[in-house]
Amino acid sequence: MTESNTLSGDEAAKRLANLEGGERHPQGLTARFIYLVALAWSCFQLWIASPLPFMVGFGMFPDTQARAIHLTFALLLVYLLFPGRRSQGRFGVAPVLYLVFAALTLWAALLSGQGRALPGTPHVSVLLVLAGTLVAVALGGILEKDARRIPLLDWLLAIAAGCSAFYLYLFHTELAGRPGRPVLADLMVAGVGMITLLEAARRSLGPALAMIALVFLVYTFGGPYMPDLIAHRGASFSRAASQFWLSSEGVFGIALGVSTSFVFLFVLFGALLDRAGAGNYFIQVAFSLLGHLRGGPAKAAVVASGMTGVISGSSIANTVTTGTFTIPLMKRVGFRAEKAGAVEVASSVNGQLMPPVMGAAAFLMVEYVGITYLEVIRHAFLPAVISYIALLYIVHLEALKADMRGIPPRVVTPLYQKLFTFATVLVGLIVLSALVYYGIGWTRTVFGPAANVMIGVLVLASYLGLLWNAARYPELPHDDPSKPVYVLPAPGPTINSGLHFILPIVVLIWALIVERLSPGLSAFWAVSFLIFILLTQRPLLNLLRRRGRYGEAAWQGVRDLLDGMVQGARNMVGIGVATAAAGIIVGTVAMTGVGLVLTQVVEVISGGNLMLMLILVAVLSLVLGLGLPTTANYIIVASLMAPVVVDLGAQAGLLVPLIAVHLFVFYFGIMADVTPPVGLASFAAAAVARGDPIRTGIHAFYYSLRTVALPFLFIFNTQLLLIGIDSAWDLVLTFVSATIAMLVFAAATQGYFVVRTRWYEVAALLLIAFTLFRPGYWMDRVAPEFDALPAHEAVEYVSALDGGDRLRFRVEGMDSEGRDVSRLVMLRVDDEGDGFDRLQGAGVLVMAFGEQVQVSSVSYGSQADRVGIANGQRITEVLTPAERPDSRWFFLPALALLALVWWLQRRRAVGNQTRSC
Repeated sequence: MTESNTLSGDEAAKRLANLEGGERHPQGLTARFIYLVALAWSCFQLWIASPLPFMVGFGMFPDTQARAIHLTFALLLVYLLFPGRRSQGRFGVAPVLYLVFAALTLWAALLSGQGRALPGTPHVSVLLVLAGTLVAVALGGILEKDARRIPLLDWLLAIAAGCSAFYLYLFHTELAGRPGRPVLADLMVAGVGMITLLEAARRSLGPALAMIALVFLVYTFGGPYMPDLIAHRGASFSRAASQFWLSSEGVFGIALGVSTSFVFLFVLFGALLDRAGAGNYFIQVAFSLLGHLRGGPAKAAVVASGMTGVISGSSIANTVTTGTFTIPLMKRVGFRAEKAGAVEVASSVNGQLMPPVMGAAAFLMVEYVGITYLEVIRHAFLPAVISYIALLYIVHLEALKADMRGIPPRVVTPLYQKLFTFATVLVGLIVLSALVYYGIGWTRTVFGPAANVMIGVLVLASYLGLLWNAARYPELPHDDPSKPVYVLPAPGPTINSGLHFILPIVVLIWALIVERLSPGLSAFWAVSFLIFILLTQRPLLNLLRRRGRYGEAAWQGVRDLLDGMVQGARNMVGIGVATAAAGIIVGTVAMTGVGLVLTQVVEVISGGNLMLMLILVAVLSLVLGLGLPTTANYIIVASLMAPVVVDLGAQAGLLVPLIAVHLFVFYFGIMADVTPPVGLASFAAAAVARGDPIRTGIHAFYYSLRTVALPFLFIFNTQLLLIGIDSAWDLVLTFVSATIAMLVFAAATQGYFVVRTRWYEVAALLLIAFTLFRPGYWMDRVAPEFDALPAHEAVEYVSALDGGDRLRFRVEGMDSEGRDVSRLVMLRVDDEGDGFDRLQGAGVLVMAFGEQVQVSSVSYGSQADRVGIANGQRITEVLTPAERPDSRWFFLPALALLALVWWLQRRRAVGNQTRSC
């Protein structure tokens, strides 16, 4: 493999910058100013996340004000970092559209000045300001000439955009005193802010999100002129400005709040961890452990992308970061350019599904679903892990098909020694985890308030011990992926050289899962410890290795810290703008009821068929996610498509927890990064591999069929989300059966098991996979899953439930839209007390009248509100689990059929070997 058909790391980084729109490279004082702004943003985010403001008594920001400052930084940096044109010589269609809108706005101003104002037209001065802003952003896309200089117009746009966001910080009190009654200045600021936000989204993220938001804006104002199916009464400019910009219902809503509170710190954590050297360490460890296997570099790519994806908020960045190293190595061992890129895409996109970050969507799910962050992680973990295991198996099958070999290891280790080493490490980790968990618990019991100091000392001692261990081994090289690799790095020295990078991740997970701190505070402590590592690891390693130059090493640590904080802020620019722009869609849904319209459209097309409805929702989620970053992707599909599944599923008798619905639409939204013709991750991988992007996307989608199948499976079998798991045996059986099922599904879709499969073997393998994934389907044919109780027994039944159990019942009556409905709903019962109290804890207050039970009130934002229960509805029946055999007995015939397929293929493989001899 030569350098002519691969990209070097620098070239790939430039290509990534082009793909994400960051083509401007200012010099001199401008570059220093941008550096200081980005650094100030990171410092601000660390300050508001820390307990320091509460300790010193100042610097505390209300949510709306903190969001305003957050968006101010993001908008300012967008116009300084991202040019109006993506490449010299062409400016695209966006400036033309801006000029058209400017002309229409001036026409509306002219009519308004002549007393013939259009319905809802704002004051003429507001229209003139809007027209001027549109012309300015259009000229910004036309006049760009030199990527090293920032035009004066972009400086003006940066100031205008930043001031529009900062306006909510300065006048927060005044705006709160006049809700829904904006003055002239409010309207001007809102108009300028919306225009500059859309242009910022176009510059930093491409046209997709900006165009979608613009379509929703047009729908907001043009409701009366729409076809009857999607028509609404429309909105005035004043009402839209209040909804979208001057309140916390649109741009400054939940999505931007999550970006401000949680997401920034996790992105900063990832940037600092990479700056410390952890990114290179993860890649080297993956290659040292897996590079010797069949298709080893591809398997290492999967593992490395998984580890990088845990801390990454972008599938494109994940693709290029690990792909610059893995794709050339995959090509070297026999993968074609498109297949090598497809493996990287499939593994990188899967990184957005892997907890604890999930491309920042995990924190948004907390707000949208109404469960704790720990529960989101627990529910999302098993499908993501199974999907990664299946991808490793797919890579293995591809290697078998092509008879690939791995890269030779330095030392050939016998199998028994590998197993012994693996078992020793596993047992050691279990024992160490137990000692840490119970040891810290004992420390808290004995030392009380002083326990935190003791724990800090233990963490510091662990860090120093791991650094001493790392100093005994050579530093990991930053290999050039374009150079041949003939021998893999030794696993032992490679792993030992960077074990201290694991400590910040341990601190983060400990704070989240054991201490149950908020995600923001957990990330703050993890980032704080990582800052300490960045400042100390170089001088301490020099001391332990007796190299001297301690001052130079310490200064390099300071530079790494500052550069990491700046890089974290720059990585957040797109996410901050995406969450703000996605707020336009959320605000439109709340103001116009377009979510109900989509429900009606899907209902009409599907004709009430449950599977067709789910397929339509999946396709729409995929289309809505085209070209969008992970965060904006989830916000849109959660706002538009999740309610469709909840409403229509309930009417069709489908009862699933809300988290399953949100993961369903999230999975398909993420698949848009893979799917041609807009799959950005596929284009990024093809750019690194020098392959055809469309073919790369097709192969990547083919490899991702397991990810396409999983959402349908956990909708009908929620045990895959660890819901309804009552014992360790249930957990083990669920994990093992689901993993085997996914491997069998992968073998069926790849057309290879022991040897190439025949059509009837593919059918058998698909039947086996379906049975292992959803044995309840066959049991439902034999015995019903639920029995029905009369409504008047509901309260008594609820009183007998255990905490965490789920209550299923049918409600009838008028919904919030005035329609007569009959639907099944499900609530989780957590609170203690009698039946009435536990129902009220789930958000619904009921009253019993003889044999009738009526809903008297529903708490806003509660479980009951989220599943669509409305005041005045009646509970008509309660569903209780029926007594029937365990559905997992159907595993036995499925496994017997699998053994038969394996025997047939094994016999055929032996016959092929005999004939070849």
